[in-house]
Amino acid sequence: MRIRSAVLPAVSVLSAMALLSACGGGTSASSAGGAALVGVDYPRSDTDFWNSYIKYTPEYAKEFGLSLKTTNSQNEVAKLTANAQTFISQGVKGLAMAPQDTAAIAPTLAQLEAKKIAVVTVDTRPDSGKVAMVVRADNRAYGEKSCQFLGTKLKGKGKVVMLQGGLDSINGRDRTEAFNACMKKNYPGITVFGEATNWDGAVAAQKLQTRLTAHPDIKGVYMQSSFALSGTLQVLKQKKLLVPPTDKKHVFVVSNDGIPQELKSIAEGKIDATVSQPADLYAKYALHYLKAAMEGKTFKPGKTDHGSTIIQVRDGLLEDQLPAPLVTADGGTYGGVPSLKSDDTSLWGNNLK
Repeated sequence: MRIRSAVLPAVSVLSAMALLSACGGGTSASSAGGAALVGVDYPRSDTDFWNSYIKYTPEYAKEFGLSLKTTNSQNEVAKLTANAQTFISQGVKGLAMAPQDTAAIAPTLAQLEAKKIAVVTVDTRPDSGKVAMVVRADNRAYGEKSCQFLGTKLKGKGKVVMLQGGLDSINGRDRTEAFNACMKKNYPGITVFGEATNWDGAVAAQKLQTRLTAHPDIKGVYMQSSFALSGTLQVLKQKKLLVPPTDKKHVFVVSNDGIPQELKSIAEGKIDATVSQPADLYAKYALHYLKAAMEGKTFKPGKTDHGSTIIQVRDGLLEDQLPAPLVTADGGTYGGVPSLKSDDTSLWGNNLK
């Protein structure tokens, strides 16, 4: 997994990892079997996206020759803090986590740093504190791509509902701010109703129903993740609005995740687009960077050899922004944004077994 711009010894990361894997892992931080011991905290297991991430993680741990321990913090920072204490007591030398409250995790990160335990955050970026790498996609681009799709479909006029995630999360803030900014700049004729949901599907469905009752002329819905998919489809069906895109009553829906059910719903004409968030690559590169950090390797901003870009967020904090394409039924270009067709075989959601 060589990064072209990394500060590395003469041997590439790929070669070094292959050698270490063949030897059963690094010499520091080893379990009884010789493999480097790492922990992964899963943030939740109540969405298809995170269940996919959970499935991929042990597969890549095995590929990288890592001994794996896991916990699930169930979207609660207090549980994540407790789980981190468990990992410390188990002697892990590296920890991957996806803190949903990106401010409250700072004290835990400081403790892990003091213990010299390498940390990689996945999907979210801590508001403060140090980690070896942040592995996520450009979440502002999620909002912008969703805006360009809906703005094009609505021809710059009408009303849309944005079902926000949690605004205590950098992801919710990034997607919300980018969507609003894009609409204001490019489609000022579109009214956006923002609804905070805290990533809760039941809350999202209730707020969507209330908005549609008050504004039956709403023609677009932006779901900031697939947590709202089932409820949104149910509400549209109840309102007799779950009709094909060719029907003038159709409400255009764009989501963010790229789970199999979204891709199927696009093909069936129930929703219209999504942004494919790479669950497989999150698992892969979280462990890739965790192993590299335990081996003392460091990286620089710049292009990588796996189609992403490492950016410097602030002093001492780097983020590898993995590709996350717009996905549509026709694979067209919307507001200058290209898309992939929903049946494209390169999408992880079409390859999940």
